[in-house]
Amino acid sequence: MGHRSISSRIRDLLGMKSVPEGHIAVYVGETSKSRFMIPISYLNHPLFEGLLHLAEEEFGFDHPVGLTIPCSESIFHQSYKNVLH
Repeated sequence: MGHRSISSRIRDLLGMKSVPEGHIAVYVGETSKSRFMIPISYLNHPLFEGLLHLAEEEFGFDHPVGLTIPCSESIFHQSYKNVLH
């Protein structure tokens, strides 16, 4: 067996993919949470700043699950598309 880290093996067992360099994983959805990876640079965009503000209001800064955005996937997808244009 190779010299992979324990955390890497745990991620594989849980079906979690590692986050590419320059990206951040966010969890989105009102009931079940879907995981998306977005470029870190998007966090400075006004649309994402608004979504981050919603996350801060709902969860504060000490949320154990990672960056969770409290909106529907459709709103998140629309925001993502608007950042691209």
